[in-house]
Amino acid sequence: MSVNEIGEKDLNVQSFIERQVAEISAAVGGGLAVNALSGGVDSSTVTLLGHRALGNRLKTYFIDNGLMREGEPQFVVETFRKLGVPVEIVDAQDAFFSALKGLSDPEEKRKIGITRTFYRDVFGPLVKRSGAKFLLQGTIYTDVEETVAGIKAQHNVLAQMGIDTEQAYGYKVLEPVIALRKPAVRLVAKALGLPAAIADRPPFPGPALTARVIGEATRERIATARKATVIVEAELADAGAFQCMAILHEDRVTGIRAGAREFGQQIEVRCWDTRDAVTAAPTRLPFDKLTRIADRLTSEVPGVVSVTYNVTGKPPSTMEAV
Repeated sequence: MSVNEIGEKDLNVQSFIERQVAEISAAVGGGLAVNALSGGVDSSTVTLLGHRALGNRLKTYFIDNGLMREGEPQFVVETFRKLGVPVEIVDAQDAFFSALKGLSDPEEKRKIGITRTFYRDVFGPLVKRSGAKFLLQGTIYTDVEETVAGIKAQHNVLAQMGIDTEQAYGYKVLEPVIALRKPAVRLVAKALGLPAAIADRPPFPGPALTARVIGEATRERIATARKATVIVEAELADAGAFQCMAILHEDRVTGIRAGAREFGQQIEVRCWDTRDAVTAAPTRLPFDKLTRIADRLTSEVPGVVSVTYNVTGKPPSTMEAV
């Protein structure tokens, strides 16, 4: 791996910000750049670095792929409007669900359903219309590490997979925080003035809810995972965990509702304690908290009849299921 990690102890936040702003400015020159803002701390940090370097020569998009948390587009746009950064929402739901149709293999979902659709089918035309030659994105060190190791192909890792973005998509990718892990990115985010709602936000996967749906990611199954996510995140907001999530399983299971058999769906809850996401341990949640989550999921999410809690650490587990 050609990327040299900058650890928290070695990070001089202000010097890092100044260096990245200067490098973005030098790379783009007098031209234009675009960036995709997801609302996570990585892409949000890169957005502010790019805005500081380029001002109105940076065009920021939120790609509404239909795979995000409840209310995410509106939350992100409003947050960055307050920071003086205009964000344009692009409705790309049809493109993503068409690409995901029939895909159940995790790597195919990531590489074909997400990566190819995002870079070639959605962002390629946007960049071409804008005349920009550069795309800023929030790749971090862990993304590259897991992809190169063959654990899972992260959607935003390209050069390390041998993809020449200028040849394949018509633009060059700039990755200002690629040398940092999540805790270091949070330090930079806070120094840039990002609010705690973004800077301290739990990680959310680049492939969004497709990473939390085992099997085919249809509109209906994504909607189920989204409803479950709202409940799990609300119930575990005070757990002090690094990350929590709801996973929709592919196999249906037998349940009972109103005295009759219901062949329904199963949600797996995961909650993690970790510092850097390289290794992680399941959070030791109180049993009454788990039963409350199970009660809410089975009563508020249509079709859910079973709820489990993951107790396997990373490794051998990974934090996301897909």
